[in-house]
Amino acid sequence: MWLLTGWAWQEASVVYFCAMSTQQPVILITNDDGITAPGIRALVEAVRDLGKVYVVAPDSPQSGMGHAITIGSPLRLDKVDMFDGIESWQCSGTPADCVKLAKDKVLHRKADICLSGINHGANHSINVIYSGTMSAAMEAAIEGIPSIGFSLLDYKFDADFSLAKTVVHELVARMLARQMPEHTLLNVNIPLIAKEDFKGMKLCRQAYAKWEENFDHRLDPRGKDYYWMVGKFVNMDKAPGTDVEALAAGYASVVPVKIDFTDVAMKDWLSTEWADMA
Repeated sequence: MWLLTGWAWQEASVVYFCAMSTQQPVILITNDDGITAPGIRALVEAVRDLGKVYVVAPDSPQSGMGHAITIGSPLRLDKVDMFDGIESWQCSGTPADCVKLAKDKVLHRKADICLSGINHGANHSINVIYSGTMSAAMEAAIEGIPSIGFSLLDYKFDADFSLAKTVVHELVARMLARQMPEHTLLNVNIPLIAKEDFKGMKLCRQAYAKWEENFDHRLDPRGKDYYWMVGKFVNMDKAPGTDVEALAAGYASVVPVKIDFTDVAMKDWLSTEWADMA
């Protein structure tokens, strides 16, 4: 077993949740790459022995959708036979829609954990803001379901998910072995690295980074203007302990994410500057 640096786990005393309960834990799985993506199949395969798995995922790719929800058009939810022995549904909506519909129309009780991914591509640092993968997990966490978003730093459709599946299985088993706080939300990124070079999992903080973008001006075949976004990821955080640093060093990064966006330090500063509002 790998150790999560900074997390005091007593491996010898781990007893899986399913052994402590008369019911198997319910595991909800979703993603943003669509129900046919290899990443979600790898996620199902990684955890199907840990509980009762349900899949509710978009019927088409929804990358970069963030936490969008559908409010002006009907949602379709169709049962599909995609994963042997796993109840699976495809949804016409966003990743967040999938979690909402799963909770209301598919699951027979509250899920014990929600897993989103495995995303084809990175969701470290600022990418958490744009990520449909993480927004689906966040939607579940809002509902009081401990959740994890998984991403592999490989954008290829035929990416090798073998290392990612090992990381997923261990981390989900750890989560199910304990009573996690109900709003637990983890952002997990797995490096594109050979198994023999993998260092383990590491608790990190989110790096301060951004996308420096510009827009190529182009013309379509009819001479009409359009723009294509291009850019590069720039890490401006050189301090130790970040997800970007951990991934570069060969670790899978594990970042606890908050639902509450309140900037407490700014609130304290404003309480002094704007004392009449405090």
